[in-house]
Amino acid sequence: MASRVLFSSQLTFPANPPREASIAPLTPPQNSLSFSFRSPVNRFSMRIRPLVRAASFPPTAAEVDGSRDEAIRRKKLAVFVSGGGSNFKKIHQGCSGDSIKGDVVLLVTNKKDCGGAEYARSNGIPVLVFPKAQSDDGLSPKELVDVIRKYGVDFVLLAGYLKLIPVELVQAFPKRILNIHPALLPAFGGKGLYGMRVHRAVLASGARYSGPTIHFVDEEYDTGRILAQSAVRVIVNDTPEDLAKRVLHEEHKLYVEVVAAICEDRIKWREDGVPLIQSREDPDEYY
Repeated sequence: MASRVLFSSQLTFPANPPREASIAPLTPPQNSLSFSFRSPVNRFSMRIRPLVRAASFPPTAAEVDGSRDEAIRRKKLAVFVSGGGSNFKKIHQGCSGDSIKGDVVLLVTNKKDCGGAEYARSNGIPVLVFPKAQSDDGLSPKELVDVIRKYGVDFVLLAGYLKLIPVELVQAFPKRILNIHPALLPAFGGKGLYGMRVHRAVLASGARYSGPTIHFVDEEYDTGRILAQSAVRVIVNDTPEDLAKRVLHEEHKLYVEVVAAICEDRIKWREDGVPLIQSREDPDEYY
């Protein structure tokens, strides 16, 4: 039976918050943090009602005319995969259907014959192999960065790519590389925790919830700043395969939502380094 639980807690902000923001300081109003659990089987949503308010920026001409969407340039995306690429396919479909204001212009893989690579070729998307050791035509880290820049890529999206991203790429695209992980970080992440290993670890721990995490990428496995999460209830007698199927369903929805946000320039960085997503419907609301 589905259940719904609502609770809130007051937020306390430090008197002298750190000032290392990449944008003007954000001013927090006196509000509460709310979580709503929709279903024990599928998903609960976590939303911060206006936790922060963005600094004022002059409106663009398009915004003045009430046509903000026209002012947003379609972003160029590079996607990295190692397998079937189901998240990649959903992102590509979102771009084709215009729910994402971007285009996948490049597919990078360490397995040139994987399902994701085949899908890319069938849709006219160039495929690159990385790292060089995986194939005679594979690229070095420097070559990879050069090619991605040549294609004018705005954001790099990891969608089931099982190799560590080279430092050269992380440094070349700071705050522009995202990864999706099939469990709630930071609890179930790190080197070696991928695929069914993650779901086995969740079940073995006795955790009541799992779910995908989308985070920015740094030089280590699964340690970058968390941008979005969606929770999936762990059901009694779940197998790793059962849990994986439900988590993947949430991955497909969450990644498309987040990619849509980055392509619409709706990612805002709080002055303490925490990334937030600005609501499309209400620009004063973040989550």
